[in-house]
Amino acid sequence: MRRIVAGAALVTLVLGVGFARGLPIQKEGIRVRANAEFAPRTLPRNRLAPVTVQVGGRIEAVDGSAPPVLAKLSIAINRASRISVAGLPTCTAARLQQTTSQAALASCRPALVGNGSFAADVDFPEDHTVSVSGRALAFNARVGKRPGVLLHFYVSSPVKAALILPLTITHRKGELGTVLSAHVPTLAAGLGHITELHLKLGRRYSYRGERRGFLNARCAAPPGFTGGPFQLAELSLDFVGGKHVDGTIERACRVRQAGARR
Repeated sequence: MRRIVAGAALVTLVLGVGFARGLPIQKEGIRVRANAEFAPRTLPRNRLAPVTVQVGGRIEAVDGSAPPVLAKLSIAINRASRISVAGLPTCTAARLQQTTSQAALASCRPALVGNGSFAADVDFPEDHTVSVSGRALAFNARVGKRPGVLLHFYVSSPVKAALILPLTITHRKGELGTVLSAHVPTLAAGLGHITELHLKLGRRYSYRGERRGFLNARCAAPPGFTGGPFQLAELSLDFVGGKHVDGTIERACRVRQAGARR
């Protein structure tokens, strides 16, 4: 039960970030209804500034059956955006194992970089479905020897269970250079599927006398332009059974004028 809920929530998190606001996306028999926003939309042209991302969405199979089981995911972020963890406290999976949301916060609140909620359905034989819901938390961490994020999901109704899933942060060359990725284990033959997730990601903190943000971006519009669309990210999802979903995400920003208030 724990693995079903958390794995499905991770699918929706990435899809919610990925696709255009309020539009259904259909591919490989999968339909996604998602919302995504980042703020502020007005950003400096030549330097990074902290931003907050709010995501929410729903994933479903086109034929009404349970969604396919996710095996691997990655999301590559535009080089005009960056994740910063210098000086930010970290948490470990060992400190989060078998904890409630309140206990997780008590242990790792200084490393908190996001929070939200989720709901999911778990389908059992003989048309028996159990609805579960709970709180989602995201903590800055080291995953292996690399920077990463630990996603902590706690189910409070009708059962109580928790699970942690790690996201690894790596870097590559090119326009979309920061990559968040995860391998997801097989989840109880795909019986569990998420119905809804809402998550707010972002954190401002101080380090060596400088104000920083966990998520940062700039509006890299060409000289003479005050804003416009840009490639925000590239999403890639692989499912058990060979199904694959990918797509490039575009958003728009405005250039902050010199001397304008932050």
